Amino acid sequence: MKPGDLTKQNGEWLSATGPRHEIVISSRVRLARNLASFPFVNKASQPQRSELHRLCRDRLLSLPGNWNLFYVDLDHTEEVDRQILVERHLISKQHTSGEGSRGVAISADEALSVMVNEEDHLRMQVLRSGMQLRECWKTADKLDNMLQEHLDYAFSERFGYLTACPTNVGTGLRVSVMMHLPALKLTGEIEKVFRAAKDTHLAIRGLFGEGTEAIGDFYQISNQTTLGRSEEEILDEFSDSIIPRILTAELTARSILEQERPLALDDRIGRAIGVLRNARLLSTEETLYFLSHLRLGVVMGRVTGLDIDTINKLFLQTQPAHLQRVLGRTLDGESRKAARADFMRQKLQARPP
Repeated sequence: MKPGDLTKQNGEWLSATGPRHEIVISSRVRLARNLASFPFVNKASQPQRSELHRLCRDRLLSLPGNWNLFYVDLDHTEEVDRQILVERHLISKQHTSGEGSRGVAISADEALSVMVNEEDHLRMQVLRSGMQLRECWKTADKLDNMLQEHLDYAFSERFGYLTACPTNVGTGLRVSVMMHLPALKLTGEIEKVFRAAKDTHLAIRGLFGEGTEAIGDFYQISNQTTLGRSEEEILDEFSDSIIPRILTAELTARSILEQERPLALDDRIGRAIGVLRNARLLSTEETLYFLSHLRLGVVMGRVTGLDIDTINKLFLQTQPAHLQRVLGRTLDGESRKAARADFMRQKLQARPP
């Protein structure tokens, strides 16, 4: 399988099948690991990086059991295909723009990916639809244990797993959820929620993680502390306390909009439908903004003839690299905006309001 082939499917994490998927788009568990016999990536020589890459790739592809992985050598992959992997949350922006020996192992359903030679030697992540952090952790822990049987991890009895970034030292565990929070944004309550989140040492980022803005009312919320806490403590706090509070706040905001501002809500949704069905030029940001309101309308039963799965697919298919692969041609500037608008009209025009 090649990265371009992924545009023909929705990954498991975007399937709109998991618990609370109407608000929690996906759950992610990520583990950072380094090998004791090699320097950190930013200190390793090219020969060391090449040897490390070969060692980790071979180990990943020889895992016993039904992992069903395929491997992408990023140093020999077209830029548009690397960008597809970023848009599908399978690799980081840092990984796609890096140099030298590096790659990623990906499961066929995209629930699992393992970056090799990113910031750390290994960055393994498990993604699932909806609120499934504990299920993600079980898979990540199983994979980690299997790799550790043959790879000597850098580990300190005092500090735990050693990582290139000090904030990952300890468990090396980052848990995060991607949430769709349009009602909190529309009611003006989003900043209040995020101030409370930051007070509990959470990181709040945009659609594509660190350094990105919250386009389309999508927010990635993750822990920042990994040292001095067990994996179970991190997961318990996130699953049982933090995320339920944000879920409740979004549901309350949706109820307020429905009961106290129904015309304003329907106007916002109707304008989104009108633009997406009639625009001749659409930027990525505009498309996500209007699709966000359309998704809210579908979830709240104020739009018929569409489902969440279709909206989720459109979020991906209208991203720059996906659009080019889906249409089979290179696009830039105004031509990409025009092609995106034409694509949206074709997808939505024949559907009832």
